[in-house]
Amino acid sequence: MSARPFPGRRSVLRGSLAASAALTLPAAVGAAPALALSGRPRADWGVQAGDITSDSGLVWVRSDRPARMIVETSATESFRRAHRFHGPLLGAGTDFTGTTRLHGLPPGEQVHYRVLLADPDDPRRTGEPVTGTFRTVSAGRRRGVRFLWSGDLAGQGWGINPDIGGYRIYDAMAKLDPDFFLCSGDNIYADGPIAATQALPDGRTYRNLTTVEKSKVAETLAEFRGNFRYNLLDDNLRRFNARVPSIIQWDDHEVRNNWYPGEVVAASDTRYTEKSVDVLAGRARRAFSEYFPVSTLRPGAKEGRVHRVVRHGPLLDVFVLDMRTYRNANSPDDQTVDPQGILGREQLEWLKKELSRSRAVWKVIAADMPIGLVVPDTTEGRPNYEAVAQGDPGAPLGRELQIAELLRFIKHRRITGTVWLTADVHHTSAQHYQPSRAAFTDFEPFWEFVSGPLNAGAFPASALDGTFGPERVFVKAPTASNVSPAEGYQFFGEVDIDGDSGELTVRLREQDGTVLFTQVLQPGRVGQ
Repeated sequence: MSARPFPGRRSVLRGSLAASAALTLPAAVGAAPALALSGRPRADWGVQAGDITSDSGLVWVRSDRPARMIVETSATESFRRAHRFHGPLLGAGTDFTGTTRLHGLPPGEQVHYRVLLADPDDPRRTGEPVTGTFRTVSAGRRRGVRFLWSGDLAGQGWGINPDIGGYRIYDAMAKLDPDFFLCSGDNIYADGPIAATQALPDGRTYRNLTTVEKSKVAETLAEFRGNFRYNLLDDNLRRFNARVPSIIQWDDHEVRNNWYPGEVVAASDTRYTEKSVDVLAGRARRAFSEYFPVSTLRPGAKEGRVHRVVRHGPLLDVFVLDMRTYRNANSPDDQTVDPQGILGREQLEWLKKELSRSRAVWKVIAADMPIGLVVPDTTEGRPNYEAVAQGDPGAPLGRELQIAELLRFIKHRRITGTVWLTADVHHTSAQHYQPSRAAFTDFEPFWEFVSGPLNAGAFPASALDGTFGPERVFVKAPTASNVSPAEGYQFFGEVDIDGDSGELTVRLREQDGTVLFTQVLQPGRVGQ
């Protein structure tokens, strides 16, 4: 696909952060070229778009005070003949965030949008508009599809470091002009405080921007909200959000490392005064719904779900999984019967049904955890396991039983074009799963690609579990643990689907965009 230039952007808003932040926010991304108006609502946290379809999408904003959200769309940056959408009233109940659903958009077109925040007592008083853009999904396939994925942001105490340009990986991703970005989880590290400095092995000092909410583990709703706001301090991320729509899922660090429903924080972990992980997860889920535009979640609502299908025309369906909310407890994972597994029975049946209904050429299974990589859970010192694999290369046990059921279903229903994408393990790799190498053989070969972190500690490659016959075709990972972003090992992946041939090309890239590995897959096959 040919490169598509970005619309021009200028920003001039200046000012301080909301009271929760301890730093001055740089100029807001995409603001209109005029001076900020004193005493009017401001959108210093930028804008985001998400879950874009052929004729609809979601737009997000946060105000600094109560305001009415208004979104205008146009085919041009001049906003001639703009169409106006009236959004919600933003208030303290949603931390002054809001999402507006756009509808009736033209398919396959560049849409320019601007968000205005109006004084609820005087709608004529509006702050400076903040602008963004996205492409709607094409009804045909000739244009093809390009998207990126990664995960794991601000982990292990490595936060926004102005000395290295902040989250500069987002600028490298923006240069590829993707149709959307799939974030595979760990959008925040609610359990990872960020100090002003960290010592590096060579004697240098890693310097972080800091806020009050990031000075301790998140327990209150305000602290979870502050974790999401922290990442929006980064210029690169706000610019990226204004240019590239997202598909967002979550994993453990939105709540707490390796969490599962019903868990109780050990008494020895004195960082937490709230010991019920279900209570923490409820607060985290609410903040998550407030800070991301997700079509199946409504800001501030208790109901809704993270797992969903985002359809991207005839070439692609993205099946976003939630491998956290419905899982059973972490354990040695060696049980011979496990109906709940890592997805829960209801989500597994939903996934099977949606896969069988899909007519897209490619069916990307967006998993927030890998299938054949062993991820131990040593949170409380016991030999438990966090993901699917548990290191036993024999017949499926524990959570592997549910994955075996799904793989068998894909084979026998002759479901073509499945590809697994994930993050979580803080390195990048490509695994090919082959029944001839496996203990469980009733499936067709498939690929799993891993990328990340975006800005977090990098870790050595995980061990493989032979149950489903994985072969690690490529890996790049450090030999030491918790290598800082200043030393590299930050990664993202690219998927490029050709509109003419239907070929799907995966490229694993490092922080500056350099291609490390490429794999081309052919359409129309059950396994490859």
